[in-house]
Amino acid sequence: MPEVQINIGGRQFDVACQEGEEVYLHTAAKMLDDEAQVLSDQVGRMPESRMLLMAGLLLADKTASVEDKISEVRAELAEREAELAGLRNAAVEPERIEVPVVPQSVTDTLAEVAARAEALAAEVEEKAG
Repeated sequence: MPEVQINIGGRQFDVACQEGEEVYLHTAAKMLDDEAQVLSDQVGRMPESRMLLMAGLLLADKTASVEDKISEVRAELAEREAELAGLRNAAVEPERIEVPVVPQSVTDTLAEVAARAEALAAEVEEKAG
């Protein structure tokens, strides 16, 4: 089991971890060290156990806040997925469009009127010419 040396709050610690988890341990230690540095800047020197406790609590608070946000986002995602599923499952009735049909008798009558108008126009041209 590898031993890793980490620095937190200006103090060195030797910590054992599983093979291959060294990078994760260094990342976690960096997060804890960042919080310890904030405490050290605000409060000054304090006992090691208190510094680690306070830094851990600050990280736990941040983690809880992130978990709350994740829960909110998951709830909103579930709502959107349910809405989407409802839209997909909804039977969409095609819009009914009525197209007026001109009865054949009207078409025939209009053709007769057009023929008469053309005949009258031709007659007027003959008389005028």
